[in-house]
Amino acid sequence: MTWFQLNGQFIWTWFKDNPLILCLFGVPVSYLYIIATKYSFVVFDELLWPGRFLGFAVGIITFALFTAIFLGEGINNKTIVSLILSLVLVSIQVFWK
Repeated sequence: MTWFQLNGQFIWTWFKDNPLILCLFGVPVSYLYIIATKYSFVVFDELLWPGRFLGFAVGIITFALFTAIFLGEGINNKTIVSLILSLVLVSIQVFWK
C-alpha cells in the first residue's frame, strides 16, 4: 500500500492531482505498521531488531518488484545484488534461532 501511495503519482493522474486525499490513506497504513510491529515483537521473542530488518528487506523486495512491474524500470545488477542481500537478511531473521 505504501508503494502505491507514494509512487502512484507516476502512474495515475488522480494520484498526482490529489496528494492531500492520498494522505488520508496514511492512517490505515500506519495502523497496519503498528500492528505488524506488535506481532513481530511477539514472534521474535520481544526483540525489535529482527522485525525491523524483516520490514526493511520486504520493503526492498516489494519496491524492486513493483517498480519493475508498474513503472517498467529494469532490474540491473545492483538491484539484483540488493535483492539477494535482502533475501539473505530475511533468511537470517527467520531461520537463525
